[in-house]
Amino acid sequence: MDAQAIAAARSALPTSPAAGSTALLTDRYELTMLQAALRSGAAHRRSVFEVFTRRLPEGRRYGVLAGTGRVLDAVENFRFTTAQLDWLADQRVVDEPTLRWLADYRFRGDIHGYPEGEVYFPGSPLLTVEGTFAEAVILETVILSILNFDSAIAAAASRMTAAAGERPCIEMGARRAHESAAVAAARAAYIAGFAATSDLEAGFTHGIPTTGTAAHAFTLLHDSERDAFTAQLASMGTGTTLLVDTYDLAEAVRTAVEVAGPELGAVRIDSGDLTLLAHRVRRQLDELGAERTRIIVTSDLDEYAIAALAAAPVDGYGVGTSLVTGSGHPTCAMVYKLVARAGSTDPGAPLVPVAKRSAGAKSSVGGRKWAARRPDAEGVAQAEVVGTGPLPQELAPYTLHVPLVRGGEVVGREPLTAARERHLRARAALPLSATQLSKGDPVLATELLVH
Repeated sequence: MDAQAIAAARSALPTSPAAGSTALLTDRYELTMLQAALRSGAAHRRSVFEVFTRRLPEGRRYGVLAGTGRVLDAVENFRFTTAQLDWLADQRVVDEPTLRWLADYRFRGDIHGYPEGEVYFPGSPLLTVEGTFAEAVILETVILSILNFDSAIAAAASRMTAAAGERPCIEMGARRAHESAAVAAARAAYIAGFAATSDLEAGFTHGIPTTGTAAHAFTLLHDSERDAFTAQLASMGTGTTLLVDTYDLAEAVRTAVEVAGPELGAVRIDSGDLTLLAHRVRRQLDELGAERTRIIVTSDLDEYAIAALAAAPVDGYGVGTSLVTGSGHPTCAMVYKLVARAGSTDPGAPLVPVAKRSAGAKSSVGGRKWAARRPDAEGVAQAEVVGTGPLPQELAPYTLHVPLVRGGEVVGREPLTAARERHLRARAALPLSATQLSKGDPVLATELLVH
């Protein structure tokens, strides 16, 4: 199958603009608000919504934005089908005038925000959605659903790849997540530096490198470990990775080298004291002449376990459960808030800043915002500056927002590799303490300039 045929096949997948509707991936109250606003006439007021988070998960020093590309697909696919409209009518979710409005729905506004892979901090205006109230408000749930999950996975993955250094991390969490979430998680992990995934759907859909060889079941299937290794090598060649901890580890390593020779690609250890066993296996491989055979470790790894293995003779990590659950923080607490709206339905009416004011920690800052990351004299990020009104000239070279949708047309779609490269650059520009795993405050303070 050539590249053109693969691209055509991908165009029919659920993440693509040609796929099915995303319009019911929403909360009921989005449509009931719409109905009430249509009746009052306020639905057609120009409005600005903003995605941000008030805080990072406890102990995290930076966030990672992921899912932007999937949001763009979801916005394009946010169109109501006849079957969906019939169901809404049957369930009496909204009235007939609202159904007629939804039948013609297309997002025709503008979206701009941080590019995918960028890091962020509390108060960073990650995504700005501008259009009429009606067309922008109903996108809230699907946008937050994507960004909260994908960014949580990317943040965990970034901590893991930072802890791993030059050693590759492999995403192996498909069996620990919903099947669709597993694909999204693999995508987010790749943005944050993971080298490959075990999930073939993620590879096919997003072009992520895939990897994997055999599980313990393959060894147990055969009459002996030697028979299993021989069969795998005959099928996959000496560059394959042999799983060596089904029975006796030392005996398995000896058998693996006897069968494969010193050119064996790698061995995988999936249980036990990984630090101790990695040292033992490395010494044994070297004594058997397999100095170039790599050691891959798996078994419930997270960023802390990876960091603890830094001094061990390990060549790569396979990470599953901790990754696809955000390593203890499966969401980013992002919100989608109205920050400005026109005083009338006149297209030229000026925008008025609006904000929720409450006694708790859920207050927000009104007004359409810009964002810039101010560096110090050596180019290291010094502060996240967020403001309303004119952008200070000295911050113009450091602005973070990019156009994503103009007049309803997507303009910000990019290859996944671009987001991946951007993340590595952005993380490298943060102060060194950003990648410390000890608990601490966000590594950059957010400065607010309100006009």
